[in-house]
Amino acid sequence: MSMQFKIHKQASMLMWALFVLMAPLSIYMMLGNSTTLIEWTLFNISSTPIMMTIILDPVGTMFASTVLLISANVLQFSTTYMKDDKFIDRFTVLVLLFVLSMNMLIFFPHLMILLLGWDGLGLVSFILVIYYQNPKSLAAGMITALTNRIGDVMLLLSIAWTLNQGQWNIIHMWETNMFSWQTGAILLAAMTKSAQMPFSSWLPAAMAAPTPVSALVHSSTLVTAGVFLLIRFYPFLSSTTWFNQLLLLIAVCTTTMAGLSAMTECDMKKIIALSTLSQLGMMMAAMGLGMVNLAYFHMVTHALFKALLFICAGTLIHSHMHSQDLRWMGNITTQMPTTSSCFMLANMALCGAPFMSGFYSKDMIVESSIFYTQNLTMLIIILFTVSLTSFYTMRFSLTTIWGPSNCSPFIQLQEDKSLTSPMLILSSMSIISGAALIWIMPMNQEPMTMTTTMKTMPMVMVILGLLTAWNTNTQQVKQLPAMMLIPMTHYASCLMWFLVPLSSQFTMKVPMYISHNYLKSLDQSWLETLGGQGMTSSSFLASNLMMKAFNTKPVNYLMMSSILTLVVLALL
Repeated sequence: MSMQFKIHKQASMLMWALFVLMAPLSIYMMLGNSTTLIEWTLFNISSTPIMMTIILDPVGTMFASTVLLISANVLQFSTTYMKDDKFIDRFTVLVLLFVLSMNMLIFFPHLMILLLGWDGLGLVSFILVIYYQNPKSLAAGMITALTNRIGDVMLLLSIAWTLNQGQWNIIHMWETNMFSWQTGAILLAAMTKSAQMPFSSWLPAAMAAPTPVSALVHSSTLVTAGVFLLIRFYPFLSSTTWFNQLLLLIAVCTTTMAGLSAMTECDMKKIIALSTLSQLGMMMAAMGLGMVNLAYFHMVTHALFKALLFICAGTLIHSHMHSQDLRWMGNITTQMPTTSSCFMLANMALCGAPFMSGFYSKDMIVESSIFYTQNLTMLIIILFTVSLTSFYTMRFSLTTIWGPSNCSPFIQLQEDKSLTSPMLILSSMSIISGAALIWIMPMNQEPMTMTTTMKTMPMVMVILGLLTAWNTNTQQVKQLPAMMLIPMTHYASCLMWFLVPLSSQFTMKVPMYISHNYLKSLDQSWLETLGGQGMTSSSFLASNLMMKAFNTKPVNYLMMSSILTLVVLALL
């Protein structure tokens, strides 16, 4: 008899308990702006000590409490979403391991020990993406694992290059002759985890995982690991001359590509994944402009409203027989009032509607980029991506909330308590977290003197995007976006500027072609003809010909077999 673990019931309670312990500590750390370092030596390699370091600082504790809050709500949501799953306990253990890996990444500022959390995230994410065990999940899992592997290798290289410093502590790094190489390796590692260009294609592919996992991955764990690593390393990295400019360029390209791709996408989870990619680009752009506190602030607020958005989307997917297509859904306001309300709140926070959590962080990033003299082209693109966000959000809302329903009339839309409770908690956090963090975060944001045009520019771009989306999606004959009319731009949009074929199929095509030809020409022709199979078929042919030539009587068969046996023995 197999032992049944009913841990999915207790896992959510465990996360709530940890959150209750962590939240007061994070507020205490924030208000006091104090940092505690705990160090002990594990062993020595000649004269180099390998130390276990734990850091308790405002940045880490606040983010850890955000991760725990989201995990508790996601696990509560998964009790309904995954209730028919036979392996829900296995799923829960994997989610707990995922949260543990993220917390290890947050609290261990030592490069060697940090690898445990970093690799743990990569490994557990692969297992969770292939959770449904079908070919599509396996393909998505492979591209996720292999892209993250590049980052792991880069982190290992940076550990090797830091060897001559005699320690691997992030906080105590100094410039050496391998300084530029270290910066490049850490930047590449962060780019692969946070899916910046050209490593973006794995993020929408990772949507093959169950929706509760997507809510966790895309809000506060896997994708923000790269951003968090850069925030931790920032004082060391920013002293490289080319770091900020390169990061800004990559981030702006990523956020534009994600915004344009989300405009033409019809898969519900993929739109939210591309919106995550767009917001990650915004965080990286803020860091490229030197605004680390704002990047961190946006990371925390984004985690809360993105988890809410995924839980609302998961409720819709669960109600529509696990269909993710936007064109199936519609008219959920009357049947699912809580979901549609929370959905609109999450979308407003994502767009940066005034006094929602996203407004405080996103608006401040855009305003700061306008105020501080930077590259004009980059500034225009950042403002353009703000309007793109509101465009695809409005299109998304029009289709799912206000549009006509296209699904079967026999689908029952219902809202359990385990679906609505996480939604209501996260939506309240999405409203108050921005204002609360502005008050308690130890940020030294200097006052900015701006003209009315500069101040209203972000909101003007948001409203412009909303109006354009409303205009193109509510006409009698719906206008297709201009990029969908030309085949080239349509394919570019659907395939994320051809990053999907370039990063996966392109690298595999030539080796696959060579091996396939090798198989056909050698293994399946010459070696088969000259080997055992060829010998067997030729002996069969010879014996059949001899049978036809002579009279086929039982004695002939015996004669033939005895002659053949003698020939084989003679040869041996």
